[in-house]
Amino acid sequence: MACTMEPLAKKIFKGILVAEVMGILGAYFVFNKMNTSQDFRQTMSKKFPFILEVYYKSFYHSGMYGIRQQDQEKWMNSKN
Repeated sequence: MACTMEPLAKKIFKGILVAEVMGILGAYFVFNKMNTSQDFRQTMSKKFPFILEVYYKSFYHSGMYGIRQQDQEKWMNSKN
């Protein structure tokens, strides 16, 4: 019975590994897009505000202040 379980375990492991790599690549893509595009951050604030909050907090904890304020100023000026 152990012989038949080994290939199944390998397939499960490979599936989990692929899922993790895809998750990491997806997270990097979203972070990079938010980091380079203020318009994308505005879209994220409407659709996924909790993700944008994590983005702002990560920069705040790393010592880079003012990104949230710059975004809010631009978005308020664009409404007027």
